[in-house]
Amino acid sequence: MRKVALSDEILRKVEKPARYVGGEVNIVMKDPDQVDIHFAFSFPDVYEVGMSHLGMQVLYHEFNRREDVYCERVFAPWTDMEEQMRQNHIPLFSLESYAPLSDFDFVGFTLQYEMSFTNILNMLNLGGIPLESKERDEHFPIICAGGPTAYNPEPLAPFIDFFYFGEGEAVFHQIFDAYGLHKRGGKSKQEFLESIAGIPGIYIPSFYDVQYHDEPAAGCQHTGTIASITAVNAKAPAKIQKVLVSSMDEAEYPTKPLVPYLQTVHDRGVVEIFRGCIRGCRFCQAGMVYRPVRMRSKEKILELADAILANTGYDELSLTSLSSNDYPDLYALVEELHRRHPHVNVSLPSLRVDAFSLSLMEELAQGKKSGLTFAPEAGTQRLRNVINKGLEEEEILNGVALAFSGGWDKVKLYFMLGLPTETEADVEGISSLASRVLNAYFGTPKDVRSRDVRITVSTSFFVPKAFTPFQWCRQSSYEEYMDKQQFLQGKIKNRKIQYNCHDAFLSTLEGLMARGDRRTSALIRRAFEKGCRFDSWSDMFLEDSWREAIEECGIELEYYNQRERAKDEILPWDHIDIGVTKEFLYRQYEEAQEERVTPHCRQSCSGCGVMRLAETGVCYEEKGAM
Repeated sequence: MRKVALSDEILRKVEKPARYVGGEVNIVMKDPDQVDIHFAFSFPDVYEVGMSHLGMQVLYHEFNRREDVYCERVFAPWTDMEEQMRQNHIPLFSLESYAPLSDFDFVGFTLQYEMSFTNILNMLNLGGIPLESKERDEHFPIICAGGPTAYNPEPLAPFIDFFYFGEGEAVFHQIFDAYGLHKRGGKSKQEFLESIAGIPGIYIPSFYDVQYHDEPAAGCQHTGTIASITAVNAKAPAKIQKVLVSSMDEAEYPTKPLVPYLQTVHDRGVVEIFRGCIRGCRFCQAGMVYRPVRMRSKEKILELADAILANTGYDELSLTSLSSNDYPDLYALVEELHRRHPHVNVSLPSLRVDAFSLSLMEELAQGKKSGLTFAPEAGTQRLRNVINKGLEEEEILNGVALAFSGGWDKVKLYFMLGLPTETEADVEGISSLASRVLNAYFGTPKDVRSRDVRITVSTSFFVPKAFTPFQWCRQSSYEEYMDKQQFLQGKIKNRKIQYNCHDAFLSTLEGLMARGDRRTSALIRRAFEKGCRFDSWSDMFLEDSWREAIEECGIELEYYNQRERAKDEILPWDHIDIGVTKEFLYRQYEEAQEERVTPHCRQSCSGCGVMRLAETGVCYEEKGAM
């Protein structure tokens, strides 16, 4: 393979040159000329963000276990480096072998958030690769994508050769095996795509045709709803089923993760303790698409933690999952980790305040104390029932009181504005709950609490996502968002309560991409052509350019964002099967309107449908008990 020459002169002109040189601890180095399949794992954001992504570390390790595959990393260059690359005609390159992006067999993008889409087009362009699949001949790499945001693939459909639904460790090796045969046999790209079309989890957009209604469909006042999604290639299945890893203990996990020389967003060792979530919050896409819950044993977690700490030198270890407290043996696990590694701080993201115990908190406090983050999501009990949070106010206040009595003095509370059925009283409830949390601090004896306290209230705006019970819901308009935000701001008056809020128009765009169809791809391309990059970065977001692109492309936000979907409407992702059925999601949508709470998976089976796919996890236990 070719090699890009990056001079010291260029590196001296850019911020954080370590983003572009590689050479990190535990980097995998192979001879590119001795490897058959070259895979560029491409993260469409800056290095510090991408290097904090566990999925990249897992697949980098997993793919490079194969002798015939070289998985290398590619990140989106910051604007200063992009300027140097364009001025000096330097193509986008990998950090391992400095190979140009266009020389790879595969360019694989991980889709973690909707506002990274323009970065994907920019990276292809910087790599000298035509943007749309129909523009790329046999000489260009195969472009693929996966990750949580891929579950509505349609806005990116024209740009991607194939999508992968599910967990990368499951069947990607079948794709590599098929490509090896394709490459040795001298077959065409079309023949390769046909050879993998039947592999579970693979979606090839060019093999499907989407038709739209010219007149309003039944139950809908708008023209343009989807009339059909049809496979037009005999090799393509009518439904694409996600794939998952059955055993977390048997799954490979990186015990020698890459250690950057640069400060990253999450600069610590990470052990994934389980996948999935038993809770069933109705707004949460991850809680649906990652079902069923699959646990890693305590013994395996300890084994992985020992190896990771030994191979990295980290003094902090994060036990990651969607809801940490749902791990059955959490206290014993943390206690044993502290016994083995007394100088290592153990952190637990995604703590549920209702399950937060004083004994666990005291065990965590053996390491350095950082702020605690809780997510009530809604300010009133009525609205928490609507979203199926399963959390009572008394539990919230008892939980923060335990934290204050343990000496913690920084508490962050996360809420959403614009949730379905939200009223002004629900918005005001956020301020009222924050005040009661502050009162819980003052109600804690002075001899056990810290000297001061800081409560941070952060609100994001609700964005309906595919494969959630709220996928049928309307999204608040930009003006409605701003009214809610300003109303809440006026209600928070105590100086010990700080208020942070998300950008309203950015949430509008996120909603457009989250539920958009193939027609929204033109908007992504137009925004990219107008210079949009790093759209999730507030100082980089070009709101005026996006608004111009929306107008030029004739996108109607009222159609895509601000209308309720009909029950029988064909949704852009209806040809994808995540295991959880559409019928279950609609039942949950109806129960939300009735403010009814559904028990979590350990309490009873709610019939979501994922048992069809489950060979392990909570659903498997339910099968055995039935």
